[in-house]
Amino acid sequence: MQLSALPGTIDLAIIGAGPQALTLVTHLLQKRKNLRRRLWVFDPSGEWLSQWKRQFAAYEIPHLRSPAVHHPDPNPFALRKFAEKRPNELHPPYDLPGTQLFEDFCEEICDRLQLQERLIPEQVTRLIPQADGRFQLHFATGETRIAKRVVLATGNGEVQLPQWAESLQLCDRLCHSSQVDLRHLHLAGEKILIIGGGLTSGHLAVGAIRKGANVTLMLRRSLQEKLFDADPGWLGPKYLKSFEAELSWEERILTIQQARNGGSMTPAIATQLRRLTHADALTLAEVCQVQNAIWQGQGWQVQCDNGQMLGCDRLWLATGSSFNANTLPLLADIQKTYPTDIVQGLPILDESLRWPGCELFITGGLAALQLGPVARNLAGARMASSRIVPALIKPRTWVRPVQQSA
Repeated sequence: MQLSALPGTIDLAIIGAGPQALTLVTHLLQKRKNLRRRLWVFDPSGEWLSQWKRQFAAYEIPHLRSPAVHHPDPNPFALRKFAEKRPNELHPPYDLPGTQLFEDFCEEICDRLQLQERLIPEQVTRLIPQADGRFQLHFATGETRIAKRVVLATGNGEVQLPQWAESLQLCDRLCHSSQVDLRHLHLAGEKILIIGGGLTSGHLAVGAIRKGANVTLMLRRSLQEKLFDADPGWLGPKYLKSFEAELSWEERILTIQQARNGGSMTPAIATQLRRLTHADALTLAEVCQVQNAIWQGQGWQVQCDNGQMLGCDRLWLATGSSFNANTLPLLADIQKTYPTDIVQGLPILDESLRWPGCELFITGGLAALQLGPVARNLAGARMASSRIVPALIKPRTWVRPVQQSA
């Protein structure tokens, strides 16, 4: 549907159409089917999970890191049921869904709930609070609409660059991992230096070598091997009980950082990397960091903190992303009207993930102070939905979160 077909005022606007948004919508409609005709989802792609699909395809990722119980459907066993005739697409250990299986499953959800009809292919560029508590949505086309309630579910954070790269011009020879698309690259004979110790760098290394490149993978510490990016104890009361009892926001952030502990590889990818190292297709530069990089002639000269100099044709920065409410354009006017404390980029929300004082809800990585280390993951999307959905069904009077000194 097009924006022009919408009324001037809508009940619920959801910004973003990724896994966080899809999870929220499915959980909301499970509780109140009649809300379907009152919600609208805005994403410039006009497609559910478009960025998710693009990233998995660009990195040629064969399967998810999360087990089959983590997905957008409210029924935790729905994906396994869907995969009954495709058992070979559930990978060990813990039945990790194949990429195509997961995408087909999500498409089935959208078809079943007729969610494509609720998706408007427009980009929201500004969110302006109104005197009556509603919000004015500004679109890239210049049009506007009024929304009574808004959920910000954009998902991705800001690209994170190492300090030495901030002054350099990003291009096809120096780029963040989010700009790499292995499908369209011819890398035979090229030397590629990949910076980062997370799963993304592992996938890029394997994919680039498959295309004939010689890869050096540089990690600031030794290779960390973990099944999941955060311990499964963070999915339930085992760890969350003490996290939620912690009244110091700074301590919560420290706990989140320690739980995620930087980047890590799955055992399967780590095994592949070691085999490639033995085959001389990959060099692992562990406990090593770049000091500076200079483009000379047709390639990069990279100086490391251990005094070593490396030459390469391409530099890929698999250095992750960060979440910062202070720099997010859609929150600028919100913060002016409804100022709230922001701790190291993360806003202090109420227990329903509501922005203090208004009917704006936040899901994804920006809700980590309330949800913990898995906020940005599929499991975090389910946790966010369990808090936001009751508030959308029965709005409550907002109470400012109280913080006491540690």
